[in-house]
Amino acid sequence: MTARPRIGDEQRRARLAVRHALAPEHQAASVSAATEAVVALHATEPANVHLAAFARSGATRDEVDHALYVERSVVKQLAMRRTVFVFPRELLPAVWGSASARVARQQRDRLARDVVKEGIAADGPAWVDEATRAVLALLHERGPLSTAELRGELPSLESRLTYAEGKAYGANIPIAPRVLTTLAASGAVLRGDNDGGWKLSRPRWTVTSHWLGSEPQPLDERAGYATVVEAWLRAFGPGTEADLVWWLGATTGAVRRALTDVGAVEVDLDGGGTGLVLPDDVDPVPAPGRWAALLPALDPTTMGWKERGFYLGSHAGLLFDRNGNAGPTAWLDGRVVGGWTQKDDGQVVVVPCEELDAAGARLLERQAARLTEWLDGDVVRTIYQSPLVRAGDSSSSM
Repeated sequence: MTARPRIGDEQRRARLAVRHALAPEHQAASVSAATEAVVALHATEPANVHLAAFARSGATRDEVDHALYVERSVVKQLAMRRTVFVFPRELLPAVWGSASARVARQQRDRLARDVVKEGIAADGPAWVDEATRAVLALLHERGPLSTAELRGELPSLESRLTYAEGKAYGANIPIAPRVLTTLAASGAVLRGDNDGGWKLSRPRWTVTSHWLGSEPQPLDERAGYATVVEAWLRAFGPGTEADLVWWLGATTGAVRRALTDVGAVEVDLDGGGTGLVLPDDVDPVPAPGRWAALLPALDPTTMGWKERGFYLGSHAGLLFDRNGNAGPTAWLDGRVVGGWTQKDDGQVVVVPCEELDAAGARLLERQAARLTEWLDGDVVRTIYQSPLVRAGDSSSSM
């Protein structure tokens, strides 16, 4: 009986450094290559796309915008866990057929139920069909339009929904964003040019065929999941089944089918767990040498696994909020060792959550200076700041 290959924590950290384009000698050559290195960049906060691309490629803000809005080699798409990501253009058909399709079905069904509950229409599915057709027809006719412009042209989008009635966090919200979310998840429309600058999201909605030059052609569900899972394993493997179910926001059944389809093989992990890798990916990756990186909130490297002990250790409570969102993180040799923030003048400050050796501290200081120079006085305020930084313990700042 042949023993299973073993991929321990040190090797997992080496893979992370190399494959996520974080170690200096493994930086990506372009924004699209930086995106492909981690499958997709989180785009919940628009600035994070630029910060994540810079960390992996050194790209300027203008270069990121060029990739997004001129080359369109990377594209914003609503997908896993109802989150906006930036994907390499070539991966979109797989995403449309799998993770995005699942979200689109969920959003359409919820919107239809809420339309009936609110008394907007007796037939919720018919109302949603009519509203989405009207949006698509107007975008085909008029070209890219903002949400406000769509609401001004289509009376149905002026309806409102009551959210969490009677709760302190309840609100009366416009229905237009819900309709657009449904369309965006389906792949029928995309977030095109952004009127809000690099730190704000004010997209002009556009028909997908207009933005990409061809009609969307999603893969079938099984092929889509297999393609996305293969990309994830290539970037994040070894990972566990639980990691993939969480990351994809998919069912266990869909993940298991995809793992079978790509021929994933099992490996032993430190601590007794079982990881999964592609069949040609069991050999070790050479250690990349010492490295440091400052990654934005919700960065795909920080958020790429559910089981994060090999790079987080005991620091999860300091760096993730109660909803599981990671703030900006400071990385050293494949481990998260703190967070970072900015002073009012734009200076980037690292906030360690453990004692650092002198050489490691210098590496992080250089990254802070590099990011300060790149930001050039611009201050990015994330709503996902970590508990560590929120605590404001200036005595531990570097």
